[in-house]
Amino acid sequence: MSLQARTGTSPERALRAELHRRGRRFRVEFRFDAAGLRRRRADIVFTRLKVAVFVDGCFWHRCPEHATYPKANQDWWAAKLAGNVERDRDTDDKLGLAGWSVVRVWEHEATGSAADRVESVLDTRLVRAGHTARVVTP
Repeated sequence: MSLQARTGTSPERALRAELHRRGRRFRVEFRFDAAGLRRRRADIVFTRLKVAVFVDGCFWHRCPEHATYPKANQDWWAAKLAGNVERDRDTDDKLGLAGWSVVRVWEHEATGSAADRVESVLDTRLVRAGHTARVVTP
């Protein structure tokens, strides 16, 4: 598992590139130290608008469409993967209570539609903050 990329995966880089191309600026691998979220990081964060984006791998976070389960050591893997999902939900809940919006993107999602979802949340947060939503022309 130590050889598994934790950050900078292809789906994450593609989403970052698309958001950057659309004029969005963000922080990468943002560490949350408040709200009981020690040792938790979001892949892409818009700090001013309080939007955290997580790009979840299908295997590690049990994608309902593409999850696979190892045949060897099944009990250990079942507990490990269930713990990942439980931690994801806990992170979502704690960030929500702290006033953050959370966007979870599966690694298999099309980059354009994932970026559209992120921008939709960003625009909603801008409007709620009293700012005019961005209009980006192609």
